[in-house]
Amino acid sequence: MQAGFFEDEPLSSRREELVGTVNRLTAAARRVGLPVFVITTVHSRDRSTWTLNMLDDDQGYLFAGDPTTELVEGLDTQDATRVEKTRDSAWFGTDLHLRLKNLAVDRVVLVGVSTHLCIVQTARDGYAMNTRMSVVTDAVATERPDYEETVLQQLVDDRQATLETVDEVIARWSSADAVT
Repeated sequence: MQAGFFEDEPLSSRREELVGTVNRLTAAARRVGLPVFVITTVHSRDRSTWTLNMLDDDQGYLFAGDPTTELVEGLDTQDATRVEKTRDSAWFGTDLHLRLKNLAVDRVVLVGVSTHLCIVQTARDGYAMNTRMSVVTDAVATERPDYEETVLQQLVDDRQATLETVDEVIARWSSADAVT
């Protein structure tokens, strides 16, 4: 949910809708006492954190301090824990696993962008870390919508994640089994 991802279509036209949906889910998580994490991508200008395609193209992006790394306007991150990453997966090279283990979290609910890269890779790696993963289909988006349905279906077919809507997640959290 960083500004740089919303500079071009089709994400720019979905920004306001997506922010509202994510904020609704974040508020519901807070009401039932669940932790909220904001995962951002930030790279160094010295190329030390660049991915292979960035190195091959000699073009970095999302540099520390640039406006592109800022969270989109209106996103509610009050009391959220921030984790910075340099790869598509929120698990790779971060302390996310330790933080979730310390909080006894056994299910992660994923929202944000980009579905076909960051969301899917984070879901797959979370599964590999024995964490149940849910992707909230009406709270994710991608600059490659032609891939979205296919990659999400692969997660389901491989039993690496479940797909839910915001309403389904909130209903689950509101049930007697609330904090899962």
